[in-house]
This record gives sequence, C-alpha cells and structure tokens, in this order.
Amino acid sequence: MKSRKSGVLLHISSLPSDFGIGDMGKGAYVFADFLASAEQSVWQLLPINPISAASGNSPYSSFSAFAGNPLLIGPDLMVQDGYVSWNDLVRAPAFESARTDYDRASVFKHHILDIAYERFLHTPDPECRYEAFAKDNAHWLDDYAMFVCLKEHFGGAPWNEWPKDIRDRDPSVLNAWGRKLADRISREKFCQFLFFRQWFGLKAYCNRKKIEIIGDIPIYVSYDSADVWANPQYFKLDEDKKPSLVAGVPPDYFSETGQLWGNPVYCWNRLKETSYSWWLDRMEHNLRLFDRVRLDHFRGFVAYWEVPVTEKTAVNGKWVEAPANEFFSTLLRRFPTLPIIAEDLGVITPDVKEVMTTFDMPGMKLLLFAFGGDTATNPYIPHNHVANSIAYTGTHDNNTVKGWYVNDASDSERKNVTSYYGRAVEADDVAWLLIRSVMMSVA
Repeated sequence: MKSRKSGVLLHISSLPSDFGIGDMGKGAYVFADFLASAEQSVWQLLPINPISAASGNSPYSSFSAFAGNPLLIGPDLMVQDGYVSWNDLVRAPAFESARTDYDRASVFKHHILDIAYERFLHTPDPECRYEAFAKDNAHWLDDYAMFVCLKEHFGGAPWNEWPKDIRDRDPSVLNAWGRKLADRISREKFCQFLFFRQWFGLKAYCNRKKIEIIGDIPIYVSYDSADVWANPQYFKLDEDKKPSLVAGVPPDYFSETGQLWGNPVYCWNRLKETSYSWWLDRMEHNLRLFDRVRLDHFRGFVAYWEVPVTEKTAVNGKWVEAPANEFFSTLLRRFPTLPIIAEDLGVITPDVKEVMTTFDMPGMKLLLFAFGGDTATNPYIPHNHVANSIAYTGTHDNNTVKGWYVNDASDSERKNVTSYYGRAVEADDVAWLLIRSVMMSVA
C-alpha cells in the first residue's frame, strides 16, 4: 500500500437490478462508471461464492471456496452473448427494486440458466471457450459440480449423510454417478463458465478505468461444502467424517459465551505436509479474481480458537497455535507481492501484530469503533491511524453511519463525536463528517 487511494465497499447483490438481486450486468458497469467519475479507485466486495437459503444466504457460508454465485450472473449480458432473448426476460416477475428477494430471484435465475444451457448445447463454440474453462478449472470445478448435483439428488442432505461409498469418494462409484448425472453436471459447469466469463469482463472494465477490485476470503469453509468433501484430510474430522473440533471465538465484551461458528478447523499439520497446496490453489484462484484480497479473521492464521463439537457454546475452547510464519512465507514465495489486507478487528494480540509487521500487511481502522472509551488512545480514531492501514467509516458488519449514530451509539459515543469535531453533529451530516475524517487520515 504505497499510494493513497479511496473507494467504496459495496457487494454486487446491493447493485440496482430488475431481476431480484444485484448482479454483474448493467448496474455493475454503471457503478464502475460512477466510481471513475468520482475519482475513486477502489471497489471492495464481499465473497462472491455460491450461497444457500439454509445458511441465510450469507456469502460467508458457501458450498465452495472456488465457485461463483450463479445468482450474480447478469441476464442482460446473457442476452448480449445470445444465450437468452429479451422475450425470455420480459416474463420476469415484478421484483421490488430496493430489496433483494433471494427466493424469487433464485427461481427466476434457475429458469433463465436452464434456457441458456439448452441454447448453449445447440450453439457452436468455435473458440472452445467452455472446454478451455472446464479444463483450466478442473482441479476444483469437477468436485464442485459433482457435489452440487449429488446434494440435489439426495434431497439437500449434507454429504456425510450420503451413502458411505459416495461419502468416502470411492472412485468407481463416483465414476458411475458421474455418468448418471452427466447432463446435470454439465449444466452446473456451464453456469460457472457464464459466471466467470461475466466476472472477468467486469474486472477488466474496472481495471481499464484504474479501479482496483478488493475481494474477501473467509478463513474457514463450510463443513457441507465441496471443499471438505473432496479434501477431508485437511480438516479435523472424526472416523465418520464429521467435525470433531469446530471454529469460533472465546467470550469477550460482545458475548459472554463467545461465538460458536461451527466450521471445521484446519489440520495444519496435514496442510504443511503438502506445502499448503490447497491454500496455494485457493490464493492463486482469488488473486486471478481480485487485485487485492482481505483475509477475514486474520488472527486465526496465527492462533485459532477450537471447540469440541459436543459443546453448545464457545466457552470451553482453547487457543491453538497455527504455523503463521511458515505459511505466509510459503505464500510469499509463490506470490511475491502478496497483496493481502488483514482483517484485524477486535482484540488483537502482539503475536498477530508481529506477523502483520513481518509480512508488511495493512490492517483495518473503523471509525464506528473510534468513539468508545478514551478517544485520545483509541486505535481507530483518525489521529491514531498508521500509514499502512485501510480506513473505513464502517463495514458490512456494521449499521450505516447514520443508523449507528441514531440507533446504536451510546450517549457517551455521541458526546465523544461532538467533542472530537468541536461542534454539534446532526444525524443528516454525520456520515459526511466521518467520510471527511477518513480522507484526512494518514491511512
């Protein structure tokens, strides 16, 4: 981070769209034009992986750490590519323009992708773009497509409840199911082809306008995912392939019982034996998608809180040291620039700060955290920012600035805001006040 730049954190699903959810179509390009006209040079996103209603449609809980979310495919761009017609789109439901309707958007997008796939099957592809995509991404795409189709076949059951020979990935059995589900698997791969075709088109457009894309990598993956099903050896599972230890964070001032996330924790010793090959593949994939990435829950790469799966809260967990220096040194050898932002919010211990310093990784400074306690020493207050950091008003985990000021801030925090800026602060101008503070920060 050798140059100052600024931009907006906005997930694709929040963009304007006629199809129930923001996508990579016209709205995304209009937003990129807006950023460029406003002389902004950063667009930060949340994870763009597949989501599911069972996990609250959270992009931090996905069937795959590699695949893209088909709901973010832009139908208008599918028309340009000849996969659907405008007549197909006029039958879309009348979606509410201001809110995402995941259920109805999912039904509509599924229908449109079915039409696109049928036309694709009967459309010549002289450049073999689909075949090239499938070959280049086979290391994750084959397992993901098989996983999604098997999960659908077994009524949505988690993979550990599938027949044992499929759960344990018996090669002959998987080959037989691959033949049985061949058309469905091909459709799933085609959807991924469309997603990444649109994504790289949008990224190239942004880069041409000097806009850098920042992605987001959750540290953990979902247990019910293609990643764990295909690579169980890299996670702490029992003999029945169920998690034996799960991730979370210990009790703190946010929660007396901590947070029990339930993701399986990594078996770092096994990862080390392969020179962290799975993580190298994951990082390489993401650095193709983005110009820079934020590592969520960065402290978990230094030491992580693991909890026995039998526990109901995170209280009875323990800290386990991770091989941070060796791991990041391995990444640095593969990716010499290592363009990583460390999500270092919350209680950060000296060992985490040391790793960030060693590998020159910028951290995050949130202004919504700046007005609690003593503003003279608060690390998030603008006068205490350091150059190698990224300053935000807030993130996706927070209310809006105005919403925070009106509904969430304590009386003492509002008093600190008034005292810090030396004047009465109204709800309608507090956001611009904090934005101005970010712009004046040395971050």
